[in-house]
Amino acid sequence: MRERFTAMMKESMKAGDKRRLATVRMIQAALKDRDIEARGAGKTVSDDDILALLQKMVKSRQESLGIYEKAGREDLASQEREEIAIITEFLPQQLSDAEATAAIEAAIAETGATSMKDMGKVVASLKAKYTGQMDFAKASTLVKAALNA
Repeated sequence: MRERFTAMMKESMKAGDKRRLATVRMIQAALKDRDIEARGAGKTVSDDDILALLQKMVKSRQESLGIYEKAGREDLASQEREEIAIITEFLPQQLSDAEATAAIEAAIAETGATSMKDMGKVVASLKAKYTGQMDFAKASTLVKAALNA
């Protein structure tokens, strides 16, 4: 992942694409912060951690996009859309709703979950297999609905 960021930064510099360059630098700065935080705890940052970081960045920008659109700030909304598009280039293909539902059903069966008490096990199983491929806020809602059914 880190090599992809560096390669994208070099390409952006050569092409003179300022938005892409700024976004990749922002990703690298966030990653460096995460590295420092992990080093303090005696850990290293894995690719799954990087994917989670990227998802968090996309979610943050989506929230900002909604605020800017409501406020009529199309210039800032446009910038957020561009950053979201650039960040999602590094994320794996998202699961469709049907694939997410199937993955949740499989995780419930695999963990033997029968009640809401088991929700944590199911979500942990999903995170282990599908980091970067699904929105876990939505997945949690779907898991809750499946366990209550």
